[in-house]
Amino acid sequence: MGSLSIWHWLIVLLIVVLVFGTKKLPNIGKDLGNAVKGFKEGMNEGGKGAAQQQPPEQTGRIIDGEADKK
Repeated sequence: MGSLSIWHWLIVLLIVVLVFGTKKLPNIGKDLGNAVKGFKEGMNEGGKGAAQQQPPEQTGRIIDGEADKK
């Protein structure tokens, strides 16, 4: 009962074809593939950028001050 049979998937496919038409389906697949590819490239660049960043250099200055209690 929890899983969908082949007939359920065929009905879903038929509804998608009726809604979008056969001419738009390849474009939708191509756009989805480009989106996934762009996401993967972005994730790879994000990991490289974080590893290449260096912590800021400390100058050794000490700032002296007092905190006032209100």
